[in-house]
Amino acid sequence: MSALKFASSLDRLGTESAFVVLARAQALAAAGKEIINLGIGQPDFRTPDHIVQAGIQALEEGYHGYTPANGLPALREAVAEDLYARNDVTVNPNNVVIVPGGKPTMFFAVLMFGEPGVEIMYPNPGFPIYESVIRYSGATPVPIPLKEEAGFSFAAEDVLAKIAPDTRLIIMNSPSNPTGGVVDEAELDKLAKGLEDHPQVAILSDEIYSHMLYGGRTHKSLLSYANLKDRVIMLNGWSKTYAMTGWRIGYAVWPESMVEHVTRLCVNDHSCVNASTQFAALAALKGPQDEAREMINAFDKRRQIIVAALNDLPNVRCADAAGAFYAFPNVSETGLSAEEAQDLFLEKGGVATIAGTSFGINGEGFIRFSYANSEDNILKAMERIRSLLS
Repeated sequence: MSALKFASSLDRLGTESAFVVLARAQALAAAGKEIINLGIGQPDFRTPDHIVQAGIQALEEGYHGYTPANGLPALREAVAEDLYARNDVTVNPNNVVIVPGGKPTMFFAVLMFGEPGVEIMYPNPGFPIYESVIRYSGATPVPIPLKEEAGFSFAAEDVLAKIAPDTRLIIMNSPSNPTGGVVDEAELDKLAKGLEDHPQVAILSDEIYSHMLYGGRTHKSLLSYANLKDRVIMLNGWSKTYAMTGWRIGYAVWPESMVEHVTRLCVNDHSCVNASTQFAALAALKGPQDEAREMINAFDKRRQIIVAALNDLPNVRCADAAGAFYAFPNVSETGLSAEEAQDLFLEKGGVATIAGTSFGINGEGFIRFSYANSEDNILKAMERIRSLLS
């Protein structure tokens, strides 16, 4: 038996169940079972060739060394230009920090504000790493319930009512993982106004799916609110929009007062993001957008197919998915818990999905389906589930 004694904080650290289900699905596939994976949250498209070639060219030209901890100046400038073009938001490139994916920004923001005796609010059901890192920091996680009847959005007054003297950070995510819900712009306006009464509260706005909106919806970044400029951290990146999950690159816009702190966290954590990936990300922003748009159009078509098919299943209902590439149907009337439904679909039907409880206690009764798969596979998966539920 090992005599090693680990830090107790490790017991508070959770995980991301999508990777657990992916491993189970891969094991079943290796044993000969045909698996349709509607669990993992990543585009099923290749990174566009001009982006790949930019990464290769950077390596061939000798960009093999360290870069600035906060990212290449040209890339930070391109991010600022892109935010102005897409969101009509003016950002100082010096406030942009390039990081290896989206999770470092979550970690750094929570570590910057979280400690015992502090409250941090987060969406529930929501991306599981939010609650995991809050608990790891020693802070108390306070859920913001996202309700099916509200399109998995929230009422600003409900959020404001939960703010306590010890609240230091609110995490928001729109469009949402796992629900596909989008916060109504009118509620964002009310929230921004109400936060004027709580100047001690910072906001982490996870906008990683902001390009993936459907049905004529548009995105309003929290960076748009001048009265919150000194306390909004906006998380975004390339993984979803440009099918670059494995490249591990993202960015955040930080208030000026936080830039020095987060840059020191970068130096202590990962030094810098690798150079070739940053050149690829630069090509993504500066190059043609046709393939990115085609991918989003494909997701929109799949979205309509899967939502209709889920609503046609016995004892299942599914709210319209407004953004991202997830559907979050209610399966409670099947008599199955979320985890029971997940296991049944995988083990008996060969369809990988994620139980709603993987995203928090308010996910009970729901299942997350990723429609980052082909239309044929989506329809085949729906027929397999129909057979199980019938």
